[in-house]
Formats: sequence, C-alpha cells, structure tokens
Amino acid sequence: MTLFWIAIVVLATAMAGLLAMALLRGQRNTGPAEAFDLQVYRDQLTEVDRDLARGVISDEDAERLRTEISRRILAADAKSQATGSAGSQPKTLGVGVAVLIAALLVGGSYWLYSQIGAPGYGDLGLASRMEMAELARANRPSQQDAEAQLPATGATEIQPEYAALVERLRGAVAERPGDLQGHVLLARSEAAMGNYPAAYAAQQQVLSIKGDAATGKDYADLADMMVLAAGGYVSPEAERVLEAALTREPDNGVSLYYMGLMMAQTGRPDIAFRLWDRLVRQSPADAPWLPPILSQIEEIAFRAGVSDYQVPQIAAMPGPSADDVEAAGEMSAEDRQDMIRGMVARLSDRLANEGGTPEEWSRLISSLGVLGDEAQAIAIWNEAQEVFADNPDALEIVREGARAAGLTL
Repeated sequence: MTLFWIAIVVLATAMAGLLAMALLRGQRNTGPAEAFDLQVYRDQLTEVDRDLARGVISDEDAERLRTEISRRILAADAKSQATGSAGSQPKTLGVGVAVLIAALLVGGSYWLYSQIGAPGYGDLGLASRMEMAELARANRPSQQDAEAQLPATGATEIQPEYAALVERLRGAVAERPGDLQGHVLLARSEAAMGNYPAAYAAQQQVLSIKGDAATGKDYADLADMMVLAAGGYVSPEAERVLEAALTREPDNGVSLYYMGLMMAQTGRPDIAFRLWDRLVRQSPADAPWLPPILSQIEEIAFRAGVSDYQVPQIAAMPGPSADDVEAAGEMSAEDRQDMIRGMVARLSDRLANEGGTPEEWSRLISSLGVLGDEAQAIAIWNEAQEVFADNPDALEIVREGARAAGLTL
C-alpha cells in the first residue's frame, strides 16, 4: 500500500506541474493586450517605410500613415504604463493555482479512496475474487460449528397444552422409531417451538424411513430446518441436502432460495442474483420464499454489478394499494416503515376482532417476520393453530406464512 500511495502522490504532483506550466506559459506568451498592440504598430511603421522605398505609396501618404500609427502607439503605451504595475501578478497567481491544484488532487484522491476504496487490500480481479469465493465456500464452518457459535436465546413462549402434547409425541416416537407419521409430526412440532436441531433430527429420521421414496420437498424441509438451526447460515451439510432436493425437484423454490443465499454468503452474489431473479419471476404471488428474497434482492443485484435493477411486478401479490405505494414513495424510510407497521397492525386487529381468511393469517405472520417482530409472529402462529385446528387445508395455508417468517417449514 505504501507503493500505491507513493504512486498517487507522484502522479498528482506531475499533473499539477503540467497544469502550472500551461498556466505560466500562457501568461508569458500572451502578456498584456497593450504590449501586443505596441508590437503590431511598430511593425506597421516598418512596413510603411518599406512601401515608401518601393514606391508603393507617396510621401504624403507615408507621412499621414506614420502620424496615425504614432498616435496609436502613444495611446497604447499610455495604457501599458497604467497597467504595468500589475504585470507581475499573473505569474504569482499561476504558481498559487498550481499549488492549490496539487493539494486538491492529492487530498481529493485520498478522501475519495477512503470513501469508496478498500484500504489494506490490493486490486482484486475477477479471477482472484472467484478463487476467494471458492476458498470461502470450501472452508466455511460446518453445521455443528455454526450451531455452537450461535448466542444463547430465550426460550420461545409456548402454550403449556401444546408443549405437553409435543412431549407426549416425543415419547411415542421414541417407542416407535419406524413411525413415519409420528416423525413427520414431531419434526413440524419441534420447528414450530423453535427447537430446530431437534426438528431436523426428526426430519432426518423421516428421510431414513422413506428411503428412495423421499421427495424433493422432504429434503428441502430438512435443509430449511438446518439453516434455521444455524441462524440463517447455509452449511456444507445443508448444501448437500439442497443438492439432493434439487436433484429430485429442480424447481423447488425453498431449495433455490437457500442455494442463492449460500452463494451470497460465500462471495458469489452474481449467481445468487441470477437464481433469485429467475425465482421471483416464476413464483406465484403467495410463495413463502418471496418476502425474504424481495427484502434482499436489490442489494444482491448491486453487489452483482446490476446497478439499475428493477424488482419485477408480481401479479396479484398481496400488499398495499396503488395509493399506498404512491404515498410511500414520497415518505422517508422511517415514515415508510411506520406506514407498513400500521398496515400490519390494522390487519392484526381485524383478524383478532372479526376473523379472516387463511391467506390473511398467512400474510400477517409472514409480514411480521419481515419486520423482525418474531415474538408477535409466534403469538399469531400459535393462535392460528387453534383457530384452524379442525381445518387442515386452511392450517397448511397459514403454515406457509409461518415458513416465510422462519417459524416452521
């Protein structure tokens, strides 16, 4: 880096020197306008004498021209004398300007680099960045290490009745290790309670029982639980599960989202952007992976070198009205966030007082997850499980919102 800054100083000084030379040369060559006029008039006098000697003009014309040119010489000389005291100023001014330019070039270069550069790092070409990304991907922490590094969190608030049911389910599954439905229920229940390591352990047993009949969704559910257990980090073990899911179901949205997330985490935002952009364009409006993608894709696009990316319109996507969108465009970021929270609060109040469709419950839970209000999202999810306990199809719709909020799979 020392060599880099030496080169910057030398180049800036050289440029300032060239500019100063141009300034001084221009002043020296041009000089005051009166001095230039005097030289022209003297040349004209010489030309009059030359024309008279050649017989081109008469004595009378020569005398008249000499008188007129002499008058002009006297006038120009008088002006030159009046401005002569300022004759040395332009040169001094030129030196000052040169010094100022040098200071601006050197200081400005340092300031600009400190703002948008990467002090301490050398130039990283595309090949070097790709190599670094491959190393980061190959040497990233394992699932076990990632879980061990997570800070301790408070226990999720669970209704006692629900916790008792899950405890009995654990005991039943332990007595019947081959019970497929029992392990499926246990995996979902543990995930709903936030016990993600226990959830993916149960889901691994589901895959073991199903064997070759396991679907891409089964593997995607396992990967989802593993990522949540690692705090949103896609480990090498989770990546292998995602690959197995995509082998069985190439268009699985959950797996494609997490593969993009893994690429973003390991220094390949270009691949992440391509995956997510295609997924956004192909997904239905209520897809649970859309909220997390839409909250990140503009930043990923910028990191991928796409500075003018526009999020594609998603038909029938639940959200604010056109008037709300127009009003939000004129708000500050803080006011816009308050407006969104207000809309979510109104939806929450309406569902609590009047009830609503499963889609509205799902939308509320996913919106709370995007806003980072995990405690409220968990409370709404627990309430929804009671409201739709007798309607499995409706409960599955609500579960999609819980998945989007990271509460279950």
